[in-house]
Amino acid sequence: MALIYGVDPKKKVTPKLVRDAIIECFYQAHQEVLRDMYILLKEGKINKEPEKMGKEYIKETIINYFIKVGGDFENPTKEYIMLVLEELRGFAKGFRSPEIINRHYGEIMKLVEKL
Repeated sequence: MALIYGVDPKKKVTPKLVRDAIIECFYQAHQEVLRDMYILLKEGKINKEPEKMGKEYIKETIINYFIKVGGDFENPTKEYIMLVLEELRGFAKGFRSPEIINRHYGEIMKLVEKL
């Protein structure tokens, strides 16, 4: 089985690895939205490296969803990961088709099931 957003499902999967996979998944899934941020960078309105800027934005988004559901981003649990995934699923409906959302959700769930 191949890596799932940087996580090897053949090895021990921890909540922090799943959390990091969610960040990578969301980052990859929202590249088009992040391109708008890159345009601001090119215009000199943002002074950061594009990839770092995008990942920071996505990480902050994920942190905010952990806060919203009452979870701890630094010490995630399976329960709170599931709640965050449902929140992200709802958020993504404004950007992505149900097929894409379900595909990404299913990939992350393969890791969640290993917790």
